[in-house]
Amino acid sequence: MSEGLRVRRLSGGDIDAFLPELARLRIQVFREYPYLYDGSVAYEEKYLKAYANVPESVMVLVWDGARVVGASSGLPMEVETPEAMAPFIAHGYDPKRIFYYGESVLLPEYRGRGLGNRFFEERETHARGLARFDIACFCAIERPADHPRRPAGYAPLDAFWNRRGFVKHPELRTRFSWRELGEDAETPKPMVFWLKRLD
Repeated sequence: MSEGLRVRRLSGGDIDAFLPELARLRIQVFREYPYLYDGSVAYEEKYLKAYANVPESVMVLVWDGARVVGASSGLPMEVETPEAMAPFIAHGYDPKRIFYYGESVLLPEYRGRGLGNRFFEERETHARGLARFDIACFCAIERPADHPRRPAGYAPLDAFWNRRGFVKHPELRTRFSWRELGEDAETPKPMVFWLKRLD
């Protein structure tokens, strides 16, 4: 990892002080493909407040000097939305035994320095430290290969996620809604879950 960057893992109320900066960072990064997110700072702060309100949550922050340039989140699945829990319940999983990795955001100029691996390592260390989870999971959007906004040379992160020990589970699907660039309102987006056993 490049010198001069600082990584710190926070939980619960310790996240509060960084909500405005995290909201702006998320909006900037998620405008890129594949999420194409057209959101607001107010909405993002409200969303992130859920992490600050959960003592067992985790937020891994990366600073370059005084500026937050990356973040990665997680919290117990049992406090996630019904849309996130539903496919697991339908397939016989206990949400109380699952730790959900939320989103990772990193400004483009800081990519390729090992921070993606660090995000996964920090969240797994946190989840294992809680000593009550069997599975870690996250979900990823599914975009068609011929999507008109897909950049030339775009490479999905599947191989990276496999190297981190995650396996795609096509039977575990849901839909999350957000307003995409060019849309007038929120629309549901297809999502698929990836799982890793922690035991």
